[in-house]
Amino acid sequence: MAKGIRLDWKPWSVFKQSHFLVRFAVSVLVICLGLHIIYSNTTTTDDNIPSIGFYKLRSLPIDIDSIGFLPAPCAQKAIDDTMSPAPAPSEDSAKLQRNRIQNQITRKEKCDLSIGEWILDPSRPMYYQNGSCPFLPDDQNCIKNGRLDSGFLYWRWKPRDCELPRFNAVRFLDSMQNKHWAIVGDSISRNHAQSLLCILSEVCSALSAAGLISDSGSHWLCNETDFCYASDQVAPANEVYHDEGFTIQRWHFEAYNFSLSTVWSPFLVEYVPQDTNDFRLDLDKLDKKWADQYTSFDYMVISAGRWFLRAATYYENNTIVGCHYCPGKNLTEYGLDNGYRKALKLVFDFVQNSNHSSLVLYRTTTPVHKGHGNTGGTCDRSEPYKQGEIDLNDEEVVFRNVELEAFKDGEGKSLKLLNVSEVSLLRPDGHPGPYWHYHLLANATYQNDCLHWCLPGPIDNWNDLIMEMVLND
Repeated sequence: MAKGIRLDWKPWSVFKQSHFLVRFAVSVLVICLGLHIIYSNTTTTDDNIPSIGFYKLRSLPIDIDSIGFLPAPCAQKAIDDTMSPAPAPSEDSAKLQRNRIQNQITRKEKCDLSIGEWILDPSRPMYYQNGSCPFLPDDQNCIKNGRLDSGFLYWRWKPRDCELPRFNAVRFLDSMQNKHWAIVGDSISRNHAQSLLCILSEVCSALSAAGLISDSGSHWLCNETDFCYASDQVAPANEVYHDEGFTIQRWHFEAYNFSLSTVWSPFLVEYVPQDTNDFRLDLDKLDKKWADQYTSFDYMVISAGRWFLRAATYYENNTIVGCHYCPGKNLTEYGLDNGYRKALKLVFDFVQNSNHSSLVLYRTTTPVHKGHGNTGGTCDRSEPYKQGEIDLNDEEVVFRNVELEAFKDGEGKSLKLLNVSEVSLLRPDGHPGPYWHYHLLANATYQNDCLHWCLPGPIDNWNDLIMEMVLND
């Protein structure tokens, strides 16, 4: 009986031991599988690392959008392997980030970028600080010159029928490798070129501010404005040429083989100063300073306009055909509009008939916020106008009408209209005013500059329009 019992018990004991081993093995397998899933969800592979510029980023403990852009010129500086990794983004956040990077404009239909309003957006990151740009001239550095209000910096242009993506320096430079841009015109054009240079030159200082590169050690050099570059390379933007009078300047971004030139040509046609405010204009001859270089430019932003208000004698075929504002010369008044119209037709015909493949953006004339005629006025507002609260003055209406008429006749695949008239008209708060030099005495009277633009300031938004027209349209 005892044997029977022992015989009946032994198989059951073996079965229990086997069952326990199976359960233990399954439990270990489940635990290992769970650990593998957890580990795989917190580990970033190279395939999941976003590629920005020329290189792949490790998991960055920063929000790319908070910087605005991350630069390819800094690609050759490896990011420290000891940097603590951030959690991998969720699928939804990754999709949102991809949508941001794509920067595609949302349209109801064909969008007129020139009609809209300025929207207060305090959360919008600035493209650069007034102390961070080595190209910023003192007479446009309003904050340095004592301007205390900074509210004018936090507005963005919102077209009526679409959203306008903000300028992305990395995408712009990546798209413009081996290209040459030129900004041609007067002091407003130079003002615009300085804005673009300031934005593009921030590529390294953005990483420095985020702690992704150091301003010490052998790999990087930084000046007092946090303008950083690799010690074995040139700076992200170097001035490589200027003529004796600085009427032509050129900067080169070596990492992209991208060049940006400025050309002083306030009339776009050939001109000879007769005295301080009197000129000879040859309406049938282009200014050689830009025309002779035209085939070297892939993109151009050109403008004229306001200089045609000055006294001038007009020539065609080396013969006087009339003048503008020439009392006592016994010459026929040619008309401000006719002189400007002739000049634009010559420029547009040249571009359209050239065999050179380029894209030319004609920038419309910008307003001066000093009222009509002798009514005076200042640009001491602290916020933008709303649409309908202000109009162009009489001369500016003439400029606008001539530009729209000439552009309609000359429009083509090589020529686009960069219409910034209303964009600029609504921003009297963006001018230097008295802060074009250091403002020492509060009760003193200073001449106001209500024509040029503070840097940083509203003119930076012109680059949003350009990027949309060139890369997204």
